[in-house]
Amino acid sequence: MSVKISAVLITKNGGPYFQQCLDSLAFADEIVVLDSGSTDDTVAIAEMAGARVFVSEDWPGFGPQRQRAQEHARGEWLFWVDTDEVVTDDLAASIQDVVARGPENTVFQVKRLSWFFGRFIRHSGWYPDKVVRLYRRGEFGYDDALVHEKVHCPGAMMDTLDGDLLHYTATDFADYMAKSLRYANDWADARAVRGKTASLFSACSHSLAAFFRKYVLQKGFLDGRHGFLLAVTTAIYAFNKYAALWLKTYR
Repeated sequence: MSVKISAVLITKNGGPYFQQCLDSLAFADEIVVLDSGSTDDTVAIAEMAGARVFVSEDWPGFGPQRQRAQEHARGEWLFWVDTDEVVTDDLAASIQDVVARGPENTVFQVKRLSWFFGRFIRHSGWYPDKVVRLYRRGEFGYDDALVHEKVHCPGAMMDTLDGDLLHYTATDFADYMAKSLRYANDWADARAVRGKTASLFSACSHSLAAFFRKYVLQKGFLDGRHGFLLAVTTAIYAFNKYAALWLKTYR
């Protein structure tokens, strides 16, 4: 049987929504999981769901890891999903419709609706959080970015799928802040390699600007107390990025 749609994930300790994520991928012809050293039952859960599971011994960064995962997929079309994301029925139907039509040289964005400690955020610059997730395997792939990787698709047509991708990005505060700190450090590493520098003043100014943009310009105040908390954590992330870069490069 030919494989039309491969749902592809990179994993490490899948988290509380991993099973629900896998269940929502029933529309795919195969599920491909590339794990990078989970210490919980992520691999077992994936295998029980019928996924084709592979394990990498090292961690090369997000972009390169997605490139590796793509090599394991057999589908004509790849749909990427993270372990804390759940595909709605409307989105699944839209994916199937696109694959049936079979357009060439086209990538498709999803609209992510993100959960933030008890509330879906519909403002604050978080919705619609459009990100490319569906494309033909033989046409495109991810770039080499260590963090905040993107699908490399120069010259491609771009369209948006119907339905939302539910993103349970923030359910545990300690885990959320720890992930934010890791991302900030990865960002600083990538900039330091390129010869970029920063100062503590730039860390403070970027932090203040991030809060103002999130809470005022992007109307985070319409998300109530959750919007205020989101603006504060965004400011902290901005500060950590530039502070980490300063620590890595100052003389």
